[in-house]
Amino acid sequence: MIMGKARLLFFIFIYSMFAMACSPEPEILSGNNSETEISNGNNNLDEENMSNSTIKISVNGTTLTATLKDNVSTRALVNLLKEGPLTINMNDYAGMEKVGPIGTTLPQCNERITTQPGDLILYLGQYFVIYYAPNTYSLTPLGKIDNTSGDELIRILGNGDVTVTISLSE
Repeated sequence: MIMGKARLLFFIFIYSMFAMACSPEPEILSGNNSETEISNGNNNLDEENMSNSTIKISVNGTTLTATLKDNVSTRALVNLLKEGPLTINMNDYAGMEKVGPIGTTLPQCNERITTQPGDLILYLGQYFVIYYAPNTYSLTPLGKIDNTSGDELIRILGNGDVTVTISLSE
C-alpha cells in the first residue's frame, strides 16, 4: 500500500514537472554554459500579441512567412529576433528537414508530434528546423510556414546545405 502511494506521488511529481515546462511562466535557466541562454522573459509579449505573431524566413531569394505558436520557446525566439535577424546555416538531414544551430539555447517545450511540411521546430533548444516531410518525435513546435506545400518547400530549400535568415515581420 505504501509503495502504491509512493509510486502515485512520483508520477504526479513527474507529470507536474512536464506541465510546468510548457507553461506561460518564464523558465529559469541555470548552469555555467559557454553559450548564451535565453529565457522567455515576457518582455511585453502577451498572449494576444503571440496569437498572430509572424516571422519572415528568407532563403534562396524567396521570402516566406510563418505563423508562430504561443509557448515559452516562441516568446524567447521573438525576444532574440528583437535584437536583429538571425542567419542560420542549415544542413539537410534524413531527406525530411533542414536543421541548423541558432548559436544560443532557448527554453524547450517538447511534445510528441508528427511534423508536416512547413513545420518550424526547436530541437534540443539549440537548433532551428524546417520540415518538408513528416517525422514523429518529441520536439518543440515553434510554428508553421504559411501557404506552402512540401513540394514547394523542397524546391525553395534546394538540395543539400542552405542558409536562411529569420526575422520579425513588420
